[in-house]
Amino acid sequence: MGLLVVTSIVSVTFIVERALALRWEKVLPQSLRQTVAQCRTSAEVPMLRRVCEQQSSALARLLLLATEHLDWPKAENADMLETRARQEIVKLERGLVVLEITTGIAPLLGLVGTIYGMITLFAGLGEAGDSSSFAGGISLALRATLIGLLVAIPSLIAWSYYTKKVESMAVEMESVCEEFLRLQYRNGSDKA
Repeated sequence: MGLLVVTSIVSVTFIVERALALRWEKVLPQSLRQTVAQCRTSAEVPMLRRVCEQQSSALARLLLLATEHLDWPKAENADMLETRARQEIVKLERGLVVLEITTGIAPLLGLVGTIYGMITLFAGLGEAGDSSSFAGGISLALRATLIGLLVAIPSLIAWSYYTKKVESMAVEMESVCEEFLRLQYRNGSDKA
């Protein structure tokens, strides 16, 4: 039971932390996306750089990197940006593995509690032979199973939701960065 309580605390901690870290406005600020849409020429790149430097987001870091390498050929800039984007996605996925593990081990810990309860039940029957130890053993077994499931179910829901959210954010970051590169290289700075 103690392990289940610790598991539930860890799970809730990561659910709350990921909820705060994976807000759309924190990862892909609307003001930054609007600035990218307005950045159509190389003369507007310094404005975009200032906005990116004011933002502390994954998208801002990617765009800053792209603006620093506009003198590179488009293909090389895009490849370098793709590599850095993978690193940003790994940062966004931080903690999701804990939720995935919690989803797997909480029911198993519940099962261990169930088995322990059954052992207590049968040991009590052999010694005392009364129904109070029988009821106590069944109660312990069912309680452990219930707590294991109550920890695993929210962890599974949060893990699935956050995994899909990171995937959606990655697609949006890719889209914004591709649009930025397309506009910049279309307007005469393409080296490829």
